[in-house]
Amino acid sequence: MITVNRYSDRITLRGHANYAEIGKDIVCSAVSVLVQTLVQSVETLTTDRIEYNMSPGKVDIKFWCLSDPSKVLIDAFFIGIKGVADSYPACVKVNEKN
Repeated sequence: MITVNRYSDRITLRGHANYAEIGKDIVCSAVSVLVQTLVQSVETLTTDRIEYNMSPGKVDIKFWCLSDPSKVLIDAFFIGIKGVADSYPACVKVNEKN
């Protein structure tokens, strides 16, 4: 299962969807695309600074003093990731923490 945690200053993802074999896992692909789009969008469309580390089964995104556009991008990411979690609840869990 992929666990997505939202904190006030960071987002973490841990685990694997295990929906299908590697290379054919549509849930993993959906989550990967959403994460990569979030990072690239914040870096390309805003002047905000973020730090991130992505490796198989682990993503860490850290941020400080985000602008309104970045906050909207993060909200949009969570709309998408919650949609995936709603469709595949055995594969993705979303937690919002403070």
